[in-house]
Amino acid sequence: MAKPANAKTKDAAENKDAVQLILKNRKLHHAYAVVESFEAGMVLMGSEVKSLRAGDVQWGDCHARHENGQLWLYGLHIGEYRQAGTFGHQPVQPRKLLLHRKEIDRIAAKLATKGMTLVPDELHFRRGFARIVICLASGKDRGDKRQDLIKRAMKRDVEREVARRVKNG
Repeated sequence: MAKPANAKTKDAAENKDAVQLILKNRKLHHAYAVVESFEAGMVLMGSEVKSLRAGDVQWGDCHARHENGQLWLYGLHIGEYRQAGTFGHQPVQPRKLLLHRKEIDRIAAKLATKGMTLVPDELHFRRGFARIVICLASGKDRGDKRQDLIKRAMKRDVEREVARRVKNG
């Protein structure tokens, strides 16, 4: 049986909305208490986009700052694209983040409070554009990290006990 005429366009539309994950900050939730997260676009050169698609990117000491009414991303290392030749880019340079004015103002107000920072969570492509999820977070102290480890261990023990009881009947 043949597919309806609009089935191909429907599949293509679903594919466009799919998120292609490039990089995830796995240490974020261990080191920071996340308050709020935002998805932002980035101003990139063509060679930077090619390197991102190839997966040649590292967080390093990546963070974002609010300067002159704009958000800038610092410390993101995007490797050089070999085929770019002389038209390449610098691997580590400040990159402008694209958000709505209201979001930037809200972030700036929250960054003014003591202990708040902007940390990247993940880097992905959605609808063909590179996007970064940045989180407004405060650093955890040693005690908070220990409490998280204890909670995780207790949860794991409970799950293990439940699984054992289910198995033994």
